[in-house]
Amino acid sequence: MDTKVFFFYLLIMAGSTYLIRVIPFVLVKEKIENRFIKSFLYYIPYAVLTAMTIPAAIFATGKVWASVAGLLVAVILALKKRSLTEVAFFACLTAFLVSLI
Repeated sequence: MDTKVFFFYLLIMAGSTYLIRVIPFVLVKEKIENRFIKSFLYYIPYAVLTAMTIPAAIFATGKVWASVAGLLVAVILALKKRSLTEVAFFACLTAFLVSLI
């Protein structure tokens, strides 16, 4: 890749990232009082994280059933308030064992 093209792409990426972060500050000057909008904005990070994580978790192993089994084990253990290390270990172990079948 040519150096000029690289820096052009870098400038475009920096500009778009900057605009995405600045536009809300410019458009919304006062404190948001609406309960619906506050609730909506509160849950956006969780929704985006879920939308990015679930497809990656399902197609991680190349075998959908193994990935789904590992994901189910991870969700069950997380709901039982197990540690992150336990959840990750048993999810990986489950996906590995199911992929052997």
